[in-house]
Amino acid sequence: MPLVIGLAGTIAAGKSTVGHILVERGAYHCDADKLVHRLYDPGTPGFERVVAAFGPEVVGPDGYIDRKVLGAKVFGKPDEMNRLTRAIGSITEAVKGVIDGWRAELPDDAICVMEAVNLMEPGYARWCDQTWLIGVDDEIARRRLVETRGMTVEEANQRLASMVPLEVRAPGADWVYRNNGTLEELRAAVHAELDRLLALRAAGQPLESNYPAWWAAFLEKNRERLQKTGVTIPEAESPGGASNS
Repeated sequence: MPLVIGLAGTIAAGKSTVGHILVERGAYHCDADKLVHRLYDPGTPGFERVVAAFGPEVVGPDGYIDRKVLGAKVFGKPDEMNRLTRAIGSITEAVKGVIDGWRAELPDDAICVMEAVNLMEPGYARWCDQTWLIGVDDEIARRRLVETRGMTVEEANQRLASMVPLEVRAPGADWVYRNNGTLEELRAAVHAELDRLLALRAAGQPLESNYPAWWAAFLEKNRERLQKTGVTIPEAESPGGASNS
């Protein structure tokens, strides 16, 4: 079976850069955030629901949802974010569909990367073999957001405040890297971890993951809240245990 890596991280941590490094190694890559955006393109039921929920002002001059305008309405506001998630539609099915396609169609030596900001809490990582988590100190993230994304300090602080702290997710990840250094250091670390995983597979050793136990505990405490956001949770995944199906 292909090696599927779930790639999560906080904002401005360099998660997408890690994805690009893996693509350079020949990996197939899917950005779940872009996949989700397609769920509310003009003409889709998701588009109509998002506009109905948040008003016509979220539609930009090009006819697409203006994600900056929409983001200002939901970031840092859990109830509004939940309303958006319900309006978009089945993100769970979209993500799982891509991973299922990889496993059905790609050769056993393929490397695949599912990149998502919210990979762990909705349970998407349960379809991955390994979960990688990229973090960065807040002061560095704030500077990157202002200097490279043109945000104001206020906007950057709002985004940072909406992020799940690295420490909450770290116990469920199989590789955690705090990207406070140089690109060269990040690149070396990514290559080293990937080489380690490939060596284990070549030796016929199973890749154990921390995520299933973390997800089971998280699901037991948060099942009702997740279902309110529209996350699809099969009934087989009862509290205290998780299914990989």
